[in-house]
Amino acid sequence: MAVATNRALDPAGLADLTESFAGRVLTPGDGGYEEARRVWNGSIDKRPGAIVRPTGVADVIAAVRFAREHGLLVAVRGGGHSVAGHSTCDGGLVIDLGAMKGIRVDPSARRAHVQPGVVWSELDRETQAFGLATTGGLVGSTGVAGFTLGGGLGWLQRRYGLACDNLVSADVVLADGSFVRASVEDEPDLLWALRGGGGNFGIVTSFELALHPVGPRVMAGMLLFPAGRGAELITAFRDLRDTAPDELMLGLVLRLAPAAPFLPEEVHGRPVVGIAAIHCGGLEDGERAIRPIRSVAEPVADLVEPRPYVQMQTMQDASWGPGYRNYWKAEFLRELPDPAIDVLLEHLDGITSPLSDFKFAYLGGAVGRVPEEATAFGHRDAFTILNVNARWSDATEDDRHVAWTRSLWQAMQPFSAGGTYTNFTSEDDADRVEGSFGSEKYARLAELKRRYDPTNLFRLNQNIVPAGGPGGKGGVA
Repeated sequence: MAVATNRALDPAGLADLTESFAGRVLTPGDGGYEEARRVWNGSIDKRPGAIVRPTGVADVIAAVRFAREHGLLVAVRGGGHSVAGHSTCDGGLVIDLGAMKGIRVDPSARRAHVQPGVVWSELDRETQAFGLATTGGLVGSTGVAGFTLGGGLGWLQRRYGLACDNLVSADVVLADGSFVRASVEDEPDLLWALRGGGGNFGIVTSFELALHPVGPRVMAGMLLFPAGRGAELITAFRDLRDTAPDELMLGLVLRLAPAAPFLPEEVHGRPVVGIAAIHCGGLEDGERAIRPIRSVAEPVADLVEPRPYVQMQTMQDASWGPGYRNYWKAEFLRELPDPAIDVLLEHLDGITSPLSDFKFAYLGGAVGRVPEEATAFGHRDAFTILNVNARWSDATEDDRHVAWTRSLWQAMQPFSAGGTYTNFTSEDDADRVEGSFGSEKYARLAELKRRYDPTNLFRLNQNIVPAGGPGGKGGVA
């Protein structure tokens, strides 16, 4: 069995690929290369040997076969939001799927057929034309592909499940360049692995996603409170989860208040606690469901109101644009007890960047009702998930912001459910991949990796090493 290598890119071989390639091929020195090599996380600065931009399945097959035949390191890019930088590489081949933008919505069957270059704002626009949606990313520029394959936590998850739970079928180019359809009827093991196992098993060229009635207007928005009421608010957020209806999704955010016009000047730059809320049912029901949070304390800003679902989906876009430096940690938590609240408020006081935050998302609801063994996604029984999102602009400050992130993450380990969320991992989380699935599930994934990608060609991801095969560090990212 040949082991995936990382050879230098052969210009003569690349010329042969270019001749038969319908999309664009970019190499260092070409116009557009510098822009094309950049990814969302400004901390990642890599120079691929070539970037290919397929326009269809034939191009994807050609690129995979070329990479395999020439022993190239392969990075696969969808939306390019991988915080760990998995969607690019030094010296190898980037397969950039951004030009594959096809979307077909079947409102009668409540299905969307989506190509891998689509981002969530594009898909939401098409599905909302029919009053439909599926669980999607919290920033409009997040790619549908990597988000879904990694699990996909979003505003609709308590009512309609994770993004991967809504993956009905997928067209996939495998590591040997062959093409298969993964569904319950065809390649069911592959479909199981794609539902949370990341880009380890091939390049998905089309996603069939289940859609649900949502909107077009929902009760949604953000409540911001002074940090002095933080303990009460975190307690209320915690205690409401088990009695909240499935239609209600709450997110807890701790950060420094931005200098936004909707906030009084006296709180600008001060620690605040935010609770983001969306109720995907009736507007009056939403008003009642959110009332318990409003009653805890007087907010400094109350932005919860009836609004278009697509507006809620893009509310964070301005704050989470590309180019900033990012270092993230994530952890599933089995509980959020009072000692954990003390840790959170202590680290809020010591936060090192006005662009950073840390947040929690409700699990439970439909997420917890899917049997653990039904998909590759792990830790469905966790109480909540912690995401620590450090974000800054000055490279000379890297150590300070990374240290703060690690300090908070380490201080929350006593409350861990034992794993991380692979979509929010950083470069130094490679040794935590097995724990994100659990040993039994990881063993099954490793066997499937051996079947579908025995040489670990697709290893720039949250990598699952083929059972009995070669290793590799590290896909659609």
